[in-house]
Amino acid sequence: MECPANLRYTKEHEWARQEGHRIVVGITDYAQKELGDVVFVELPDVGATFASSDILGVVESVKAVSDLYAPVSGTVVETNLVLEDQPELINASPYGQGWVAVIEASDSSQWQDLLTAAEYQAYVAQEQSSH
Repeated sequence: MECPANLRYTKEHEWARQEGHRIVVGITDYAQKELGDVVFVELPDVGATFASSDILGVVESVKAVSDLYAPVSGTVVETNLVLEDQPELINASPYGQGWVAVIEASDSSQWQDLLTAAEYQAYVAQEQSSH
C-alpha cells in the first residue's frame, strides 16, 4: 500500500494535504479499495464549519455507505464539484482528481496531530491483521 509521504492521515482513512492554512481532504487509496466502486459523493456545503472529526460528507459505493470526517477544524472553502458527475474519480485518482474538499483550518497545528504516512501504513497493517 503506497501512501504519499507529503500527506497526513486519519484513522478513519482520510488524507490531508497542507497548502498554507488550507487543508485539501480526500479518502485514501486503502479506503477506496475497501469501498469498491464509488457511485455517489455527498459533498459538504461551502461555508460550512466543522470541528475535527465531525462528519464532513458521505461516500456511497456499490458495497457500503461511509461517512467522511473532517481531519481538522475549519470552514469549507471549496468542494470538488466534478465528483457529483464523476464519483469514480475517487477510485481512479484518490490522491489527485478525487479530492473532496478544501478546509480553511481554524487551527493549523491540528495538521501535525494527524498520522504520518509511516504511522498510517502501520495502523492499516495492524487493522488488517486483526481481521
